[in-house]
Amino acid sequence: MPALHIITLVKWVPDAQLERGFTAQRRIDRTEGILGELDEHPLEAALQISESLSDRQVRVSALTIGPAGASAALKKALQIGADDGYHLTDDALAGADVSATSAAAAAAIQHVRSLAGLDAEYLVLTGMASEDGETGAVPAQLAQRLGVPALTQATALGIDGARLSVTRTAGTRQQKLACALPAVVSVTDQANEPRYPNFRAIMKARKKPVTTFSLAETGLDAAAVQPKVQLLSAAPRPAREPGEIIHDDGTAGRQLVDFLQKERLL
Repeated sequence: MPALHIITLVKWVPDAQLERGFTAQRRIDRTEGILGELDEHPLEAALQISESLSDRQVRVSALTIGPAGASAALKKALQIGADDGYHLTDDALAGADVSATSAAAAAAIQHVRSLAGLDAEYLVLTGMASEDGETGAVPAQLAQRLGVPALTQATALGIDGARLSVTRTAGTRQQKLACALPAVVSVTDQANEPRYPNFRAIMKARKKPVTTFSLAETGLDAAAVQPKVQLLSAAPRPAREPGEIIHDDGTAGRQLVDFLQKERLL
């Protein structure tokens, strides 16, 4: 049975618990960035597949694209359980849109496979969306660029030999799909409960290798990742207006009903 290389895309995103903003260059401020929570689910799926295939060599790699700070996402992925990490960082990728991101990711995946030196089948796992862009469009574009099937919004997945099976929900129906490897699968937050790294895993992660490379090393130049969408302006959202206070003078009930009708909530 050939080895299996699972490449999981992870992203450095702004902490959703903090106020979000833009830099002077109209870029999302990632000063307080973290590993995207939605990216922990494909990582957990990769680890579960690895554990279920005890008779087969499986490597789980975490791949991120972003500036130097994105290494924090890789660090967390390694603590959770990834075997190694890869970081594509290049100034040409600043402000990358969906098209540029998928082009860079496809080239990065092929580069990671060559660096890994494995004679292996491969599987690419992503989250259902990123917490910053939230388009959910990268997995399908990535699969198209790699020339492999795209199985999106997976709530469960497994591998039997060279065949991948996926369960997904479409509206009110549950679908079960299967295809041969390689493939790209986006994993939803309903697929599993991500594990939390313990002290031993955190210490072990310090010895795991992380490889950093540039766009040129993947064979692409800046023109290949030119964004098709540009942000022309950005401004802070307006301050929240104070709510309407109703004093009970005997007509509070009527005032509440009138307010709900005005807001079309009745």
